[in-house]
Amino acid sequence: MIKAIKGAKDLFYDEVVRWQALEKLVREIFENFNYSEIRTPVFEETRLFARSIGEETDIVSKEMYTFTDKSGLSITLRPEMTASVVRAFIEHSLGKQFNLNKFYYIAPMFRQERPQAGRLRQFHQFGAEALGSSSPSLDAEMIILAYEILKQLGLKKLSVKINSLGSPAEREEYRKVLREYLKPHYDKLSETSKVRFEKNVLRIFDSKDERDIEIMKDAPRLLDSLGEESSAFFEEVKELLSKAGVEFETDTALVRGLDYYTHTTFEIVSESVGAQSALCGGGRYDLLAEQLGGTPTPGVGFAAGMERILLACANEEIEVGKKEKVKLYIVRIEKELKNKAFELALFFRRHGIKTELDYLSRSVKAQMREANRIEAEHVLILGGEEFLKNEAVLKNMSDGSQKNVSLANLEAVLKEISG
Repeated sequence: MIKAIKGAKDLFYDEVVRWQALEKLVREIFENFNYSEIRTPVFEETRLFARSIGEETDIVSKEMYTFTDKSGLSITLRPEMTASVVRAFIEHSLGKQFNLNKFYYIAPMFRQERPQAGRLRQFHQFGAEALGSSSPSLDAEMIILAYEILKQLGLKKLSVKINSLGSPAEREEYRKVLREYLKPHYDKLSETSKVRFEKNVLRIFDSKDERDIEIMKDAPRLLDSLGEESSAFFEEVKELLSKAGVEFETDTALVRGLDYYTHTTFEIVSESVGAQSALCGGGRYDLLAEQLGGTPTPGVGFAAGMERILLACANEEIEVGKKEKVKLYIVRIEKELKNKAFELALFFRRHGIKTELDYLSRSVKAQMREANRIEAEHVLILGGEEFLKNEAVLKNMSDGSQKNVSLANLEAVLKEISG
């Protein structure tokens, strides 16, 4: 038997209903905030991600699905979406069409990491990217967008964590300060953190090694090194969040270890999903467009893990989405009426009525059992003496009442079924 690849999952029936409900809510909220959907190819040139995410990161060095195509080009299934959106922004000169471009996406991503609860090798994210403005209002908007979606789902065990990475100059100065602090502890750092010490020292804050965590507890914080302008920027973001009713905490250890990040960074975490608690995260990336070969363009965005969000909903016993019931099940008594049943089903379906009928040549009793199993609201029984009079029996399955209806006046039957 051929099975799904490890870390990939089939979705069907009630699971798909939950996904559709989440996607519907995401689209509604993004559209309310005037974000337009963007769809980019599922694969890109490998150098796009190497240049944007960083070659020394775990994503690029260990987790990407990369292959060489028949032309000899190195191709990668996208591990994240921001780089693709910025690439599309540059390639199609979208900055010349609109001063501010606001995009959202709902899409699969791919990383060859260890599968775990709420995170697979093919996983799905929704997110947003806004390119063209350096206003702190957009930073706040991104956090509010993510928070609104999670709250409207009904999630309660949420914490919003925010931090500021300041300007590139402030961050560069801070790197020197952090390295000076770490020098006496260098021999005690994990091997991964020793590499990060040279290449991207801020990422040591992300380490899960207990020795590293202990060392970093007393490390100087970038937030304490911000200049007046960066501090004012961060204060405005916090003020806007407070006015929007979004409770948050400042987490000075929350960093985005990539060079293109500036100013705001944030995460929303949940107590309902175990150790991997982050449901979404994002920040401002004013240097990325230039880094990818475009003109300098400020940007800010976030991404949220859909599997993890649905896991949090399940753990909090939140029902996400409800499958629409079958409105009408058509039962035919005589087998020779199967084509008439098919014709009637098509009529009702074309008029917006969710309709089902028997395709397995089952008995009337078995057809009624099937109507009960799928919780059909009405059953139209076709055949017998009623059919000779061009009538059928319409049964209300909730109270058991039934009546004869004319097959010559299907509009009246429609009204009866629609309630």
